[in-house]
Amino acid sequence: MCGISGEIRFDRQPADPSLIHLMNDRQQARGPDDAGVWAQGARAFGHRRLMIMDLSPQSQQPMVDPQLGLGLVFNGAIYNHAELREALCALGYSFFSEGDTEVVLKAYHAWGPECLQRFKGMFALAIWERDSGRTFLARDRLGIKPLYYVRDARRFRFASSLPALLAAGDVDTSIDPVALNYYLSFHAVVPAPHTIVQGIRKLAPGHYLVLDAEGQGEPQRYWDVTYGPRDGDSARSESEWQELLLEQLRAAVGRRLVAAVDVGVLLSGGVDSSLLVGLMAEAGLSQIHTYSVGFEAVGGELGDEFKYSDIIAEHYGTRHHQIRVPSTELLAELPNAIAAMAEPMVSHDCIGFYLLSREVSKTCRAVQSGQGADEVFGGYHWYPPLLQGDDPFAIYQQGFFDRDYAEYQRTVTPRWHQGDFAAEFVHDQFARPGAPQAVDKALRLDTTIMLVDDPVKRVDNMTMAWGLEARVPFLDHELVEFAARIPPHLKVSGEGKYILKEAARQVIPASVIDRPKGYFPVPALKYLEGDVLNYVREALLNDKAAQRGLFQREYVDTLLSDPAAHITPLRGSKLWQLALLELWLQGHKL
Repeated sequence: MCGISGEIRFDRQPADPSLIHLMNDRQQARGPDDAGVWAQGARAFGHRRLMIMDLSPQSQQPMVDPQLGLGLVFNGAIYNHAELREALCALGYSFFSEGDTEVVLKAYHAWGPECLQRFKGMFALAIWERDSGRTFLARDRLGIKPLYYVRDARRFRFASSLPALLAAGDVDTSIDPVALNYYLSFHAVVPAPHTIVQGIRKLAPGHYLVLDAEGQGEPQRYWDVTYGPRDGDSARSESEWQELLLEQLRAAVGRRLVAAVDVGVLLSGGVDSSLLVGLMAEAGLSQIHTYSVGFEAVGGELGDEFKYSDIIAEHYGTRHHQIRVPSTELLAELPNAIAAMAEPMVSHDCIGFYLLSREVSKTCRAVQSGQGADEVFGGYHWYPPLLQGDDPFAIYQQGFFDRDYAEYQRTVTPRWHQGDFAAEFVHDQFARPGAPQAVDKALRLDTTIMLVDDPVKRVDNMTMAWGLEARVPFLDHELVEFAARIPPHLKVSGEGKYILKEAARQVIPASVIDRPKGYFPVPALKYLEGDVLNYVREALLNDKAAQRGLFQREYVDTLLSDPAAHITPLRGSKLWQLALLELWLQGHKL
């Protein structure tokens, strides 16, 4: 995994390599093993390298092939690069490296933008053509790897993180009012192209962008997922769906074992991560590194799920690492975790992933993670009501939104009362063709949008803060396409993920499958007591917050008076949501 950056000028001025170095430095954690900069005329590109696929210097980036007239910076992992290499060799291409980077470069030369359809993996990339002046940028289908950019008539800059673009300067750092409404309504999910910073956008998942020499070009979609049965699906029995699902899961997990280093597992103790361990063991791996994190209990609510992760660790004889975080360290490390966020993310478990990744990186460089299973296979509480309800948008909004527009207006000062953008967005998404049933509409939205800008972004940011590569088998695009064919009732029956759990019974112990649904608990950030509450109060009432004037003081005082009484439908703290945004803005001096 890596960090990429670049600047392309359209005003007849040379690109500035010093800015690339600034962006590289800001992304050092994403690629601690090496760095490179390439600059010529109006274009300059940078790369920070984390060596996972190929440990040799032959895969160093930026990678330039003078014979092909192409150059590349690439962040990600193409798991089928060996098969693609064979296909390219058959076309007459020769290779000087063993990794996936050179395969990406030559695949683009051979197939142009259609090469994206052949890639199985996660990626964000930029390829420049020497002779035409064009630059090709792309992001993987499910948005596992990020790509942020700044664009005006003079130049185009991009990077793997928003703070890297801030480091390069010359950015409109005002708050985007659309993004603010998303953040406070749509559980901090800010869909592309918006970010909380007005002058910085992001490329949407499943899209590419071709910029010509004059800077013209708009993002184009190259992938989408369609829900509903295909030929023969309607006649399948439940047992057939289970067997087909296991085939897809085995393939997805197997692909993500391709590496020049050992691949471990972030083991929460839930069905999803436990199933990854089971499938890796089934594939012949032993002594797998597994990692779990836990926090202190607050108000009688447990801060760990070690009893379940221990079952899996013992069952498979893994090299298990149980990481306990005291409340004093939680508070001490919160500023660092917030600084690691490319965008403000309200989920309590960001700090958990941050500290977990710190410890994991000491013994492992790549891990598999269970993110995506709830969104792909229907594991959340708002899905079952959609089977019967006649207003899917209203059901979804009630189950997922942190606040309605009336409360939003009480939350922010009047200058930000510019529209209920989040509700309009979700309503429009539900109206799109390609998802005929209500559950399908919600699953598509959550898989292709919510997941991208909440769980997946969280894992990318927190693992990459420690130079750790996270791989997410449940977001294998072929698995996602297959899951979209499964009848909704087989996904959301029971307490959710029914078909996944039933298939998992063939692999992992039933005691883990039949446990109550859990989550990554950090009670101290849900109930906000003692020193953590004081930390939050200071952030929201200091002079910087007052000068910014985002939030209405009466609303803030109401939350501060009794934080535990103001919990969102997703069991998060409304007070923490406000504080996190203010802390992120202050941390980045915005």
